[in-house]
Amino acid sequence: MVEYPHQYWLAAKKDGYSGVALLSKEKPITVEYGFNDSEHDDEGRLITAEYPTFYLVTTYVPNAGRKLVTLDKRMDWDPKFRKHLQELDAKKPVIVCGDLNVAHKEIDLKNPKTNTKNAGFTKEERDGFSTLLEAGFTDVYRHFYPEEKDKYTFWTYMMNCRAKNVGWRLDYMLASNRLVDKVADCIHRTDVLGSDHCPITLLLTKPN
Repeated sequence: MVEYPHQYWLAAKKDGYSGVALLSKEKPITVEYGFNDSEHDDEGRLITAEYPTFYLVTTYVPNAGRKLVTLDKRMDWDPKFRKHLQELDAKKPVIVCGDLNVAHKEIDLKNPKTNTKNAGFTKEERDGFSTLLEAGFTDVYRHFYPEEKDKYTFWTYMMNCRAKNVGWRLDYMLASNRLVDKVADCIHRTDVLGSDHCPITLLLTKPN
């Protein structure tokens, strides 16, 4: 990927468990890994890059797990992640991208009624995401498409779910509220295969 010469990687200490990466055409001013919390940082969940006019945070939020066995870990993550973003936002606007492992509203998954006790759609996780937005951030896709149904970013490999579009919207672009007027669009690249998730793209307006 020669067009992205500046590459930053953070893998979990446990092989094959989790990790994040950031590839950039422009060199960031600074790059930080994690947020000084050994439990979460050892799982390779967060990279923060500073650019001249904003911070970019790429993240893979902990999953609450089958039968919610790691919900406590997720509940520990949420306030720490929010605090990290608020501290950045106090300096300059923030863009967040990644798998946030939550379907925020019923519109954000195909079968909400049968998933209220499953990872990604518990009241605790959804409330945590609401609290994050209330701290000064916007779910950019829903800003542009508040009523769009059947728009997902994740489909389990089981039961041919992608072909049937039985999915969840787990991947997000968030932006500081004061940056939203500089955003042109947020696009789900559902035609891109190769994963149980699809890529999403944030488009910013050209500067004056």
